Amino acid sequence: MTLTSTELKRLLLPALAALAMLAAGAALIWAAEQSQRAAERALIAAQADRKQNTERLARIAEEEREVKQNIDIYKQLKTLNVLGEERRLEWADAITRIRSQRDLLDLRYRVERQKLLLSAPGKPANVDFYASTMKVDLALLHEEDLLRFLADLRASGNAYYAVRKCTLERSAQLATGTGITPRLRADCDIDLITIMDRAAKP
Repeated sequence: MTLTSTELKRLLLPALAALAMLAAGAALIWAAEQSQRAAERALIAAQADRKQNTERLARIAEEEREVKQNIDIYKQLKTLNVLGEERRLEWADAITRIRSQRDLLDLRYRVERQKLLLSAPGKPANVDFYASTMKVDLALLHEEDLLRFLADLRASGNAYYAVRKCTLERSAQLATGTGITPRLRADCDIDLITIMDRAAKP
């Protein structure tokens, strides 16, 4: 079929319009794809930001939990008078009180010089652990007297009492008919541990 020049002229305008519409459609599709890709990139970035924020919040919550736990431990140590300088006068008072309450007639002790056990790094300053070894020589009616003495000593506070060693021996003293005679002697080394927080205010 052959078209005349008049028919071609009539078809030219619709053909141009169709080409323009095709071009516009292709442009719209391209723009839509670009917009979708941009939206996907924004979504990925938002998801990454959300993940980072969630992890940051989790770290903050964990740090707050650790700080609260450390504060609770610090308060407990403060209550037990473990923090700060050693309290030799309080130690002597505690032993005098225990001796009187338990009727321990033969109790001798001496406290050696304080020594540094450990210096733990901390912020803003180190935390130092000190020990003063108390050597105790004690006459006992029976083994339970030693356990009661150690329990009373721990309950008195003013330090953390760590028993390093205790030896029990039968007493060479013979029983007399006039009264109760101790049958055992205990020889103990007890570390009285105190903690010095260099960052704490005096």
